[in-house]
Amino acid sequence: MTRQSGRLQKRSENAPGQKVSKQSNRKKVQPLSKLQCEKNQLVLEGVTKPCIVIESPEKRVRIDCDEPVYQVLPGRDALVRPSPLPHLGWGSSEDVWLKMVGKEQNYRHSKSFMQKHLTIKPRMRSILLDWLIEVSDAYTLHRQTFYLAQDYFDRFMLTQSDVEKGVLQLIGITCLFIAAKMEEARPPKLSQMAYVTAGTYYEDEILQMELIILKALRWNLCPETAVSWLKLYLQVASMNVNSDLLEPQFPHDAYVQMTRLLDLCILNINSLDFQYRVLAASVLCHFLQQEKVEKVSGLSDDVLQPCLTWMSPFAVSLGRFGRATLRDFSRTKEDGHDVQTHSDYMSMLDVASGQEVNSPFLTPPSSMEKMWDIDL
Repeated sequence: MTRQSGRLQKRSENAPGQKVSKQSNRKKVQPLSKLQCEKNQLVLEGVTKPCIVIESPEKRVRIDCDEPVYQVLPGRDALVRPSPLPHLGWGSSEDVWLKMVGKEQNYRHSKSFMQKHLTIKPRMRSILLDWLIEVSDAYTLHRQTFYLAQDYFDRFMLTQSDVEKGVLQLIGITCLFIAAKMEEARPPKLSQMAYVTAGTYYEDEILQMELIILKALRWNLCPETAVSWLKLYLQVASMNVNSDLLEPQFPHDAYVQMTRLLDLCILNINSLDFQYRVLAASVLCHFLQQEKVEKVSGLSDDVLQPCLTWMSPFAVSLGRFGRATLRDFSRTKEDGHDVQTHSDYMSMLDVASGQEVNSPFLTPPSSMEKMWDIDL
């Protein structure tokens, strides 16, 4: 008996006569069969136990982990450059900036986690994240929700070793489940998360993996994601003298085009070579003058150039697929521009991979040659 048929039989025995509720008219999401192992078994034994909860002599609970605890320290370039944030009536712009930059050190990510997992290839990560974008689109989740899930996944994999490829879908959907509870006012139910795996995983398996992930991340669930940096930069660039930082003023269509490029880049494993704020600023350089981006981001040209060189093939690939359309989510979301939408990112990624060696330009084109016209 296969795993799925056995589960269906078990559910029918436990709830005889129970009617299956109808699913909403959302976009149907296919299970991530490409990442499932041949036997389609849960291999939680392959996940090393990340943390052990220990009672200290002072009767306080501390967490003993293999990874060192990172202190919140301002980065080197944060001390050199002043805060690019405008004056804030509700707080100190310097304090806010140092706290945001400090998270870049606390929330560490690196593509080196691939060396810890022999059966996992970079392409698998791309397929998984693309599927999570599709799930986010189906449930109209916000962009920040997906980027939180991406951050949780990459940081969790960095704490583990020898994770089987058949567990990736479980880890991915669990990260999205955690992120939705952190970000969404009405997050999808646990049953809905299990549903999109097409019977591959039980609800209790997602809950079990949730606890493993939370312990591995030490419950540090509030990073400054790449999309949050991008939104901040665009907001500062669009502000007038008398406006408030908390009031969105940037053009929504421009923001959608930018996030599309950021989505495509984040699917590539090499995006983890850069800090999220550098990645976001580099995206903005393909739409605005680099001098203005340096001003609103506080990053210098020598910091941005390596990321700009790497990102150029992705911008070229995106240009070949045309502009994204701003979808109407007025019935479900007021901030429709902030809803994560899915495109044919895997095809775009293939085109970008072919362009990485022979890129048409190694830096963003001049303002007269930019592929997008953004008027702020």
